[in-house]
Amino acid sequence: MDQGLSLHSDPISKDLYSVCVHCGFCLEVCPTYQQLGNENESPRGRVYLMKAAAEGTLPFDESVIDPVFNCLDCRACETVCPSGVQVGTLIEEARGQALSHIKQSGLEKFLHDLFLRKIFPSPGRLQRIRKLLRFYQVSHVQQVVRRSGALRLLPTHLREMEAVLPSVSRASARSVLPKESEQTKGVTKGRIALFTGCVMDVFFSEIHMATVRVALRNHLHVSVPKDQICCGALQIHAGDREQARMMAKHNIDVFLQSGADYIVLNAAGCGAAMKEYKELFHDDPVYRERAELFSSKVRDIAEILLEVGYEKPKSRLERTVTYHDACHLAHAQNIRSAPRELLRAIDGLTLIEMNDADRCCGSAGIYNITHPEMAAQLRERKLADLPHNVEVVAMGNPGCMLQIKAGLYAQGLTMDVVHTVELLDEAYRLEREVQ
Repeated sequence: MDQGLSLHSDPISKDLYSVCVHCGFCLEVCPTYQQLGNENESPRGRVYLMKAAAEGTLPFDESVIDPVFNCLDCRACETVCPSGVQVGTLIEEARGQALSHIKQSGLEKFLHDLFLRKIFPSPGRLQRIRKLLRFYQVSHVQQVVRRSGALRLLPTHLREMEAVLPSVSRASARSVLPKESEQTKGVTKGRIALFTGCVMDVFFSEIHMATVRVALRNHLHVSVPKDQICCGALQIHAGDREQARMMAKHNIDVFLQSGADYIVLNAAGCGAAMKEYKELFHDDPVYRERAELFSSKVRDIAEILLEVGYEKPKSRLERTVTYHDACHLAHAQNIRSAPRELLRAIDGLTLIEMNDADRCCGSAGIYNITHPEMAAQLRERKLADLPHNVEVVAMGNPGCMLQIKAGLYAQGLTMDVVHTVELLDEAYRLEREVQ
């Protein structure tokens, strides 16, 4: 195993290490530390291990690499850190270098290349998968597979996710563009380009449709660039920064060419990654400047509605709702009040806050697949925090939606799990029906 001298050898990263003063504020909010009580599985411990590996006083081996990959990258530590340590940046850079230090099995390398380099970056391949999944759902194949007991061969967490997968739409969002005649009439509040992503466009295209309708209702002109691809967040979190840079360059070029005033998303993980694109190009002055311009236009749907001024629905929607703060919305983007304001603007809707609303649910990209035991523990804590007298759990991230929905299914609970924009869209729909 190589020694740690190659880890974070650039001066920028060394400066980031030195910011940590070992105060321990992060221990109280770190999900893995709270579950394990192990200092090495805390932000402070991980920073210490990475710093020691970079200085060569510790080998860059499994004793450092395992805690680095056990991190959820939820950024809760950054929210409370008085020194401003960029733990997420350090973790992601360390993972990238770890890929060159650890020997992946043939299966691991195959799966990494298949999903992160072949499938997610390719809209064409994703759409073929979408069509196969739709056939699986609308034909009798899904029923046959479930009745046969074949799903018992899957791990428990994957069986639970299969049971709650959303219905795959007939068409992807990017293929159903709002026609010019359907755009807002009169003065617009801005031109937005909708980012549809990868998983979102396969399983959650209805959320995209709701986003478009809500944007139009609030006098925003909407376009959906067809050449866009996956944002690269999963690649960044996995340490594959080379692939992430290629994908970021593509999206930067496509969206800047669109001429949109804003680039709007409804997935917290995508938004956080795209607002940090410039970090991928610290050694590329041309694309760093373009990335900064791109990121300055990126907005979450809740964020843009408050920024341009949204219209309060004129209908009444009777719902009792609680709200879960997705990590990459609350911690990475500091968006907490905007979704709550939109929910409270709906007459008849009662918002009941849950305990520790910003505690990670365990989804964390593909963490619930790569670390199912820890993800399950965190999911149980999240479910225990849900108020018992609510009908709906709202949030702003698809991964969280699947994770919490699977947990509710496993416990036999019947709360609805929705995106915040879906409730707003429903309120606007009722408004039209009343007129």
